[in-house]
Amino acid sequence: MGVVEDTEPPLKRAKRDETNGFSSSSGNSSVRGSSRCSVTDSSLGDLMARPLTSSSSSRGDDDDTTVGSKGVIKKSEFVRIITRTLYSLGYGKAGAMLEEESGIPLHRSFVETFLQQVKEGKWDESVVTLHRIGLLDEKAVKSASFLLLEQKFLELLRFEKIADALGTLRNEIEPLRINTKRVHELASSFIISPSASSGLGKENVSSRSKVLEELQSLLPASVIIPENRLETLVENSLHIQRDACVFHNTLDSDLSLYSDHQCGKHQIPSQTVQILESHTDEVWFLQFSHNGKYLASSSKDQTAIIWEINADGHMSLKHKLVGHQKPVTAVLWSPDDRQVLTCGAEEVIRRWDVDSGDCAHTYEKGGGIGPISCGWYADGKGIIAGMTDRSICMWDLDGREMECWKGQRTQKVSDIAMTDDGKWLVSVCKDSVISLFDREATFERLIEEEDTITSFSLSNDNKYVLVNLQNQEIRLWSIEGDPKIVTRYKGHKRSRFLIRSCFGGYEQGFIASGSEDSQVYIWHRSTGKLIIELPGHAGAVNCVSWSPTNLHMMASASDDGTIRIWGLDRINPHNQKKQVQGSSSNGVVLRQCNGN
Repeated sequence: MGVVEDTEPPLKRAKRDETNGFSSSSGNSSVRGSSRCSVTDSSLGDLMARPLTSSSSSRGDDDDTTVGSKGVIKKSEFVRIITRTLYSLGYGKAGAMLEEESGIPLHRSFVETFLQQVKEGKWDESVVTLHRIGLLDEKAVKSASFLLLEQKFLELLRFEKIADALGTLRNEIEPLRINTKRVHELASSFIISPSASSGLGKENVSSRSKVLEELQSLLPASVIIPENRLETLVENSLHIQRDACVFHNTLDSDLSLYSDHQCGKHQIPSQTVQILESHTDEVWFLQFSHNGKYLASSSKDQTAIIWEINADGHMSLKHKLVGHQKPVTAVLWSPDDRQVLTCGAEEVIRRWDVDSGDCAHTYEKGGGIGPISCGWYADGKGIIAGMTDRSICMWDLDGREMECWKGQRTQKVSDIAMTDDGKWLVSVCKDSVISLFDREATFERLIEEEDTITSFSLSNDNKYVLVNLQNQEIRLWSIEGDPKIVTRYKGHKRSRFLIRSCFGGYEQGFIASGSEDSQVYIWHRSTGKLIIELPGHAGAVNCVSWSPTNLHMMASASDDGTIRIWGLDRINPHNQKKQVQGSSSNGVVLRQCNGN
């Protein structure tokens, strides 16, 4: 190594000190008492099996019978995985009993010996046994040997057997010719004084249980059964069933091992459970708060309403926000749900306090230029707006204009949003083009559609954009890397009005949309299959929103002046009309706050 004189002969594997696990190349190089060498963990026993008689062991190794109706599950593998699970769960006696009664050992004899040697720190013997197991992957054998010899090296350092540690590094680890960087790190310990290097060994020595864990990742599963293998198989089965379920809309905690999983349409919010009637004209927009405690709506009647969701799931009017002189095209929640923005059509943007219902600030550009769309900064400390002069403006909360640019836009910005990390500004920049502007690197990616874009919405993970087109088609785009179309959705009606769609359900696995035929449409997100149409409204459905916290709650806004709250179909159809009427809210008995 160029720093320490190698006066000791190479470490040999011929003779072993069974009390401490190290070969001794000279009389003074033995490791101190075994009590100081105890670096094992009680969890090591999970990998160790009860010794079996030779007859039962051979019986298990040769067993090639199968279990199960399909004849694809090998009995020996099945039993070993169950045995491994029993040991992992702490049922050692049950695991040992299963090995004894079945005659199928958890591990083959060589593997059992190998694991015991690792547990006891017999590193030289474990390397020999590793080669006797008969692995075909030479790289895996070398990597496992490196891991064993590295642990040997560190334990020698720990017990201040510096010469023996150096011999192991030079004569056993280096010749493997792998992981050169780690070899250099180990060698660097000799650049400092021996006392300091022994301290380094104490700080970095891995427990033997950690070595066993790493060996599991290096060696084939047929040699050492992976930890939690049975749990992994069961979880994979449940996930396959869940992913194959077209109507899946339940939490994972609702899945059961007792029967195969299959949801029905009854898991989709398809029943009107409440009708909200406090607006006096067409309802154009609505959105649930991020925490799922509120719903906000805006209307052609020049107002916005904040609805509070009660403990029983029904909604009551919390504040009516009055002050706009023109229809309110959108109402948007701040990241912390403490404030909302309302966008007056080509008029002004107002910021409201949710608790009090007061208007905190009004944003306007002047000169006859008004907003078409608006949104929040990712941190809630500013707002963005698409203006009638085709510009995009940004203000801080106090109304100071921070940025404003026009760019090469050919139409008014009908929709605008910022990703949660604040990096991307998403906006409609041309009739059929959405701009993805990287605010950090100041470059732009484009989503180029074949028809006019009417609206878009971002997925919760900011990886997808849902685009509504004039040609009665909705398209899902992936915006990770170069934008690409993932799925298309068809069936709803749109000819004259602005119709909005949304993501929803378990892991946003559904797409919902309004429609000019007075219905709500819901598709399976991955397949694009239309799974349900919901009648009920008496006018075009302009916007839908799915609760982010309640998988079974959705809201729709219509030209009929009402908002319908949709829940699970648990109502007897005979009583449906009566219950809906009893749940309606006419706005007379509900407290109003004008926000002035």
